[in-house]
Amino acid sequence: MEQKVAEKRQRISTLGQIGLQQFAPYLMNRIMGRYNATLRDDFRKQGLTISQVRTLAVLSVTDGVTVNDLSVYTVIEQSTLSRTLDTLEGQGFVRREQGVTDSRIRHVFLTDEGRAEFTRAWPAMHDAFEAMFDDIDDAEYAALIATLLKMLKNIRKHDI
Repeated sequence: MEQKVAEKRQRISTLGQIGLQQFAPYLMNRIMGRYNATLRDDFRKQGLTISQVRTLAVLSVTDGVTVNDLSVYTVIEQSTLSRTLDTLEGQGFVRREQGVTDSRIRHVFLTDEGRAEFTRAWPAMHDAFEAMFDDIDDAEYAALIATLLKMLKNIRKHDI
């Protein structure tokens, strides 16, 4: 246990000592910024934003989640997500339903139109995903996912 604490202390230094190219949060932000920028133009042609497509993507996998959980899954603040859902609902892509046991809770569902819209967005997302992992083999990818899941477990505030 003491060795693990000592190892963590050795990692602590200034950003200047670490350097941006060795600072994982910087690299993760840069990667996601580039990924989103790559997709922004494609989505704009569909009349969608990154937040809207991210919402459709999550609902395509986890339909009927609460607005609170959707905010966690999409990594979108609730105020922004509320406006995003208003727009998507207006376009007929999602519907919100009152909770059965608690009327204050709203569940969000993907409509058939929303699923079709996400299906149109998916090829661009998949192409960008494939490009991001070009020259990364299956073992490296599996190790990255395992590491990211450990990191998420270390910092997460929610059970999801």
